[in-house]
Order: sequence, then C-alpha cells, then structure tokens
Amino acid sequence: MNGRITATVPVLASLDIAESAAYYQTLGFAVTLQLPDYLIVVRDGCELHFWPCDEKHIAENTSCYIRSDDVDALHAEFVARGVRHRPPVSQPWGMKELYVIDPHGNLLKFGEMIAEG
Repeated sequence: MNGRITATVPVLASLDIAESAAYYQTLGFAVTLQLPDYLIVVRDGCELHFWPCDEKHIAENTSCYIRSDDVDALHAEFVARGVRHRPPVSQPWGMKELYVIDPHGNLLKFGEMIAEG
C-alpha cells in the first residue's frame, strides 16, 4: 500500500524572522509558530514556513505558487492592506495570477483557474 501525500508546504528563506512574521500578517496570515530560527504562518488552511538565511540572493530566486478561488478579491484585500503589487494578469496557460514579492525577495504567485469557454 502506498502512503498518501496530504499537503505540500513551501519553506522560504527569511532575512529576518520577525520582519517576515509582520509582513505575512499584512497578507492576512496568522503566525502559528515563531522561534528565532523558524516561522510558520497559516491562512485558509495553507501553511508557509520560513528559515533564517543571510543570503538575499536565495530568497530573490525563490517562488511559491498558491492556488486561490478569487485572485481579484485577494488583490482588493491586499490593496486595502497597503501591500504593493501589480493587478492580476490572465495567463495563456489558463490561470489568472497575482504576484507579490515579500521584503526579502520571495515571489508569491497567487493563481486562480480561469473558467473555460
């Protein structure tokens, strides 16, 4: 019998754990664990983990894809929260995507499947 995969959890680089905690709260995530060397944030049942890293180029070359059922609503929420980002874009691969770059350079891609037809 095979084991079942139940979730994937990105582990992103953080140049400052406290700064990451504060920023992700701005995105509506709740901090569920904050230690000097590890951070876990959760929103709508989805987790992101962070590890301390002194090399900004690692974070700047990292991204995470987060599925959403309404990126326009996320866009409006983030605008109201003062998060700087561009509006969502419909992509030729059938996704509407919203990109947010955190203060350390991690790229968050929020994607919503575009209805066919």
